[in-house]
Amino acid sequence: MTETAASHEQISSTLVLPYLNHALRMFAEGYASRADIDAAMRFGCGYPQGPLSTVEELGLESVRDQLAAMYADSGDELHRPADLLESLVAAGGGTVESQDGAAVSAEPQLRHEIRTVGVVGTGTMASGIVEVFAKSGYDVVFVGRSQEKLDAVLALITKSLDKAISRGKLDEATKADVLGRLTGATEREALADVDLVVEAIAEDLAIKTELFGDLDRICKPGTILATTTSSLPISACAAATSRPEWVIGMHFFNPAPVMKLVEVVTTELTDADVDESVRALCAKVGKVAVSCGDRAGFIVNALLFPYLNDAVKMLESGQADMTTIDTAIKEQAGFPMGPFELLDVVGNDVSLAIQKELHAEFKHPGFAPAPMLETVVADGHLGRKTRRGFHDYS
Repeated sequence: MTETAASHEQISSTLVLPYLNHALRMFAEGYASRADIDAAMRFGCGYPQGPLSTVEELGLESVRDQLAAMYADSGDELHRPADLLESLVAAGGGTVESQDGAAVSAEPQLRHEIRTVGVVGTGTMASGIVEVFAKSGYDVVFVGRSQEKLDAVLALITKSLDKAISRGKLDEATKADVLGRLTGATEREALADVDLVVEAIAEDLAIKTELFGDLDRICKPGTILATTTSSLPISACAAATSRPEWVIGMHFFNPAPVMKLVEVVTTELTDADVDESVRALCAKVGKVAVSCGDRAGFIVNALLFPYLNDAVKMLESGQADMTTIDTAIKEQAGFPMGPFELLDVVGNDVSLAIQKELHAEFKHPGFAPAPMLETVVADGHLGRKTRRGFHDYS
């Protein structure tokens, strides 16, 4: 093995092993099932396989020993082998799945009839969600603050449909059908008769809670109220209504028409039939739903961003340069993008905000945002959207 190959392997192990350890702890806590954790990272990040399958492929004892060596060197609690991993090794192996006592659940069913969907918001995410439902045969009412913003949604969806036609995946008649299912409105009152509202507005809790209070006033009894938030507490949105049992998280991934994953997030008050109906609806519109509870990061962000933060710390420490780290992760772990490429796509400001949320929620010192990440954001180098992030795109 060449020196370069060996260093690539070491870089990959240093960054990936804590991610695997965190996934083991997430599973052991009962936060999400093994199947949902693995599916979340496959469909949400494009990884070749989920973290718990990766642990088994690498070997439980090997992963435990490598983490133990990292912990001895760093003293970082995040590197201490998960208790579940230690117990599995002590028991002579087995699989992570064997510890998951839950039976395979039946296919979710629509417990509430959903014919018409409302979407609040006019950005890229909202437009994508409108397109997803309309292409699946649902009438969609979408609400924006001005006619100009509503027109922009139609333009984005039309462009997407035209691209599908150019690739032979759609015809003009289907495009006309999809566009015919859309109704734009500048007043929220247009949502009075929809069966599900999906909120996709700014990631600002005060703005979201005001909206949910208004939806509670406007929407008919029995309407499911969903938020696409990726970082804010769903329970706070629910508390702004008189029907918290009807409030749920539907965290779509961007771009919504392309990305398969939806994290379905329940609070302690979300009705079980609402949860099941939303998961069934996701399947009907061609998405993979994974279930989790209402805490910072859900599954994907809670596992992804500490790994990205660790990559920034590795760069800070001088262990390797950006190109070497990006290359090592793609070659050794099989991830579709290196961490710095991904940070620049997500937006370094977004990444910093999520890492701060995770640090506040879990209180791990190792989750504190890397100083270099804070500096990059302070300097306005936010990634591809500003043509400069960790990499230069000018």
